[in-house]
Amino acid sequence: MNPLTLSVEQSRQVDAVAIRQYGINGLVLMENAGREASRWIAGRIDRAVDVCILCGKGNNAGDGYVIARHLQCDLAARADTAPPTLANVRIVTVVDPAELRGDAAVNQAIARAAEIPIDVAVDAAEIAGKIGTPDVVIDCLLGTGAVGPPRGLIATAIRVANSLAAWRVAIDVPSGLDADSGVSHDPTFHAAATLTFVALKSGFETATAAEALGEVVVLPIGIPWRLLRQLVD
Repeated sequence: MNPLTLSVEQSRQVDAVAIRQYGINGLVLMENAGREASRWIAGRIDRAVDVCILCGKGNNAGDGYVIARHLQCDLAARADTAPPTLANVRIVTVVDPAELRGDAAVNQAIARAAEIPIDVAVDAAEIAGKIGTPDVVIDCLLGTGAVGPPRGLIATAIRVANSLAAWRVAIDVPSGLDADSGVSHDPTFHAAATLTFVALKSGFETATAAEALGEVVVLPIGIPWRLLRQLVD
């Protein structure tokens, strides 16, 4: 069976129908997404590595805050000491957390209460210093709904991330890549792996997207198969 492929609009419909008709709270979907991504990442890195999660605004950023919480737990649980030592998982956001709304704001508040380091970059000159030289960079800057080339602090963060000798992982879609057309804007996050949710995205099938995507892994977030069949049949 061929992998399921959805457009950006179909992906939005999946979430909307899951929430409205199936009663699956948006926070549950975000929690499932972040947990699945964390498990995949944790299974492929050493517990002692420095992980920097880049967050922007919207649900993609919300996924990043969930990933930080679960990844910290997943890696700390590997410690030989008791109690486990907290893993070095930190967040650099290019958006003032006060600007977040909805589910993303909720998960940012949870991460802050959990004392996960959250560093806010307010100008381009300080982004490189705040990101530092991590072993792993996780891209939660822009989601599938982003249109056009990244701008401002997000563009700077992408360029800094691409310059690092780090393992780069994109969440849902590499920031700067159009999920429908497959156009790779300037700049686009260049991932070694892209963890996308529910299904492949239409633009992933184009030749122009391959360099940015790296390995593509589709992760479930608890969407009923019946719902997916209704939308794509």
